[in-house]
Amino acid sequence: MKKLLLATAACALTAGAAVAAEDVKLGIIFGFTGPLESITPSMASGAELAMKEVTDSGKLLDGTKVSSVRGDSTCIDAAAATAAAERLVTSDKVAAIIGADCSGVTGAILTNVAIPNGLVMISPSSTSPGLSTVEDKGLFFRTAPSDARQSEVLAQILMDRGIKEVAVTYTNNDYGKGLSDSFKTAYEAAGGKVTAVSAHEDGKADYSAEVGSLASAGGEALVVAGYVDQGGAGMIRASLDSGAFSKFVLPDGMYGNVLEEKFGTSLDGSFGTVPGSDSPGGATYQEMAKAAGFDGTSSYSPESYDAAALIMLAMQAAGSSKSADFVGKIMEVANEPGEKIYPGELGKALDLLKEGKDIDYVGGSAVELVGPGEAAGSYREYDFKNGKIETTGYR
Repeated sequence: MKKLLLATAACALTAGAAVAAEDVKLGIIFGFTGPLESITPSMASGAELAMKEVTDSGKLLDGTKVSSVRGDSTCIDAAAATAAAERLVTSDKVAAIIGADCSGVTGAILTNVAIPNGLVMISPSSTSPGLSTVEDKGLFFRTAPSDARQSEVLAQILMDRGIKEVAVTYTNNDYGKGLSDSFKTAYEAAGGKVTAVSAHEDGKADYSAEVGSLASAGGEALVVAGYVDQGGAGMIRASLDSGAFSKFVLPDGMYGNVLEEKFGTSLDGSFGTVPGSDSPGGATYQEMAKAAGFDGTSSYSPESYDAAALIMLAMQAAGSSKSADFVGKIMEVANEPGEKIYPGELGKALDLLKEGKDIDYVGGSAVELVGPGEAAGSYREYDFKNGKIETTGYR
């Protein structure tokens, strides 16, 4: 069990000596600027909600408090993301990293910062299949499923809806290319036809040329494997303005209420997927987030809560806040056997672990870690109806 730090009160204080537990810091490195900045606040708030719950319980390692230190990954600038992560480790002395958000910067931070420093890193939103084979020395986990899984789900949804031909555009980075490749493989294996595949760059003012090239190849819909605050939205705008496409298939990076504001009823008939679960934990998490003043339905917010929770529960199971000590406990607390743990029950879980009992952390996103620390994953299927996002079901 971790030793407590003792702090003696000053002589002027009549209350006498006080005992203060060591403050554990967890790094949160998300794209607070960049192509996913509209969903980042709810992700960070989710992770910090778990930290507050644990701190308020007073049960982690006999009273250890947990605080967050934020860093900006930018989502797209690997050098900036690496520098931010290095600051979290060297200056802020974080015990683990929650993040990053986008797959490219996650890979850079993992390789250049987390592995050299032996630091646990759990991403709630990096979904590139390429991260499955990274030599991570067992330090990297993710609470969001790989896009290899999302591609299979999207392909099945398209076939179920009778859509047999689509064009594909993807943001030109690790996330977009990985998703595009895995989707094409899954869709064609299911009997569909991809008429054309084309990359787009983020940050452009006009995407009419890219849309024109895709439109010439035809397709019943355009699959947009991009970012909701960047080129993906630009591709939709150019498609609608030119009449090239009117139906869009929108994977996780394109999910966000900002689309309702930007396009309204113009997106009616479009649909997509985002990681999500209809487990009891999902509904509980949304209620907790609402009470805390943020949107718990936002992309990867529950996964962020779960990433932070897994780190703290693993610390309790190991009796230590050092990555080298608790990394081996993450898979144990995440999976069976044990009592199922949902959002709002972290104090209960800490008690059980202290008593030497097993837990099965389900959390807000129905966590189950498989293989090399990956989430098995379920997806929420959604449609645009009357200019609003509506949940259709879960897969």
